[in-house]
Amino acid sequence: MQNKTYNLYPEIDYFDTNTLNTGNSHEVYYEVCGSPTGVPVVFLHGGPGSGCNPTQRRFFDPAYYRIILIDQRGCGRSKPQGSIEKNTTDDLVNDIEAIRAILGIKQWLVFGGSWGSTLALCYALAFPQRVTGLILRGIFLSRPSELSWFLGQVKTFFPESWDALCAYLPDNKRHNPLEAYEQLISSDDINVNIPAAIRWNAFEGSIMSLLPRTPASVSTSKADSEINGETELARARVQIHYIQNHCFVGHRDLLAEAKAKLAHMPTQIIQGRYDMVCPPITAWELSRAMPHAEFQIIQDAGHSAMETGITSALVAATEKFKH
Repeated sequence: MQNKTYNLYPEIDYFDTNTLNTGNSHEVYYEVCGSPTGVPVVFLHGGPGSGCNPTQRRFFDPAYYRIILIDQRGCGRSKPQGSIEKNTTDDLVNDIEAIRAILGIKQWLVFGGSWGSTLALCYALAFPQRVTGLILRGIFLSRPSELSWFLGQVKTFFPESWDALCAYLPDNKRHNPLEAYEQLISSDDINVNIPAAIRWNAFEGSIMSLLPRTPASVSTSKADSEINGETELARARVQIHYIQNHCFVGHRDLLAEAKAKLAHMPTQIIQGRYDMVCPPITAWELSRAMPHAEFQIIQDAGHSAMETGITSALVAATEKFKH
């Protein structure tokens, strides 16, 4: 059990940025911060579609770690923003491995939360010899039960958020919000696609933490200056593209693969008890498939990595890998 409370490290800037040219139109942004000679760790963001931000650098001791953050295809500072062409989980796994090779890193620690936990597992399964350990939060495996929860059953706990998501749609489209939002967000009209993307993203944002944030219906009333429409659109397009394709892992049994191939991989699994985006059953099942992993449920937390208990546990995990 974790007794000490850990805080994020102070803000830091990157010392290097670059892009991976994939050869098929994508330019994948990555940045390096912390110690140039430190122990390598790669941060895999969630979403899918979210992109990285400066706060995520702060989970790691900058004097000890060489910290690499990657904006996945179509996300954040990667270009083309929002592109879903040639954008699959296998593509992302290959991008991670290509960036490792470019940076001359033999092995690295892999840190991923939510969708990032899926991607971290897929990378470790593809290249186990390159991974020194895994830090996983808010486990998501894109199984039908998990997608059904996020795309409907969660309304049991957040009826107002679900209502705000569906109320934006015509009555005859509300039975399948995923399909309806995909149609709106695929529009070439910015007066259609951007408002729909903002509403779609606000839904997930409203169910992220144990204590409810501003309801999704209120989130859409922010001042225009607070919202980057193109970023919102890119995030929604990438996320819906992945969800519609079961994140390109629906044909796989990742639990069985982890049990067979990652039986000795040092692993920390951190899960909020009241995670409404990625309910704890998946983390529990992963911990049974990987019984050697250290599994910690944070009793007063939801999904967000920024909740106090989860932040502390994540920083504690990065500290444990220093020893």
